[in-house]
Amino acid sequence: MTLAQLAAQLKIASPCVTTRRQLPALWLLSDDQRLPDPQPALRVLGPGCGFIFRHYDAPEREAMARELLRLCRRRRIVFLLAGDWRMARRIRSDGVHLPERLAHQARAARAAMPGAIVTAAAHSVRAAQRAVRSDADAVLLSPVFATGSHPESPALGAVRFAAAVRQTPLPVVALGGINARNGRRLKDSGAAGIAAISGLVPGEAST
Repeated sequence: MTLAQLAAQLKIASPCVTTRRQLPALWLLSDDQRLPDPQPALRVLGPGCGFIFRHYDAPEREAMARELLRLCRRRRIVFLLAGDWRMARRIRSDGVHLPERLAHQARAARAAMPGAIVTAAAHSVRAAQRAVRSDADAVLLSPVFATGSHPESPALGAVRFAAAVRQTPLPVVALGGINARNGRRLKDSGAAGIAAISGLVPGEAST
């Protein structure tokens, strides 16, 4: 089973599948170290998936975002700009993804971008609940499994992740160390989808 197939199954089974927004089941995240050029991965990502453009320190970030947004439009991929809802509004992104420290801006982002998707990152149940109070559409909760990009961050594991999902009345997307093998452990977790970096890049095994 591919990661895309698994994500689709999770979304169908999720208790939060009926929400105010139709959200992608599978999300690709950019990373300036592990995915410096997202275009090849986007060209094989299926229509209806989502892409979160981070690359926070790119010198020409807005120009790069506009170019990737055009590619996503052609491929019918949902494009979220991370960390800056003002830029997201300026380039007419499909929405914005807020890092955990900026999750409190979700309501302001929604007011500034009517109809846009607003997601927030969380690394604990408490942070996920803050995102709920801030009126986000969904939470990306991580790290679910051990990941090489953040070896210092303790993984939640499938059991703790599922417990966190039950305490969060929003769609919760699983992120961190997920591949087609260990992702099966999330089958009954209630996750509304999967987000990945390396796990969606050909030749790589996990996020």
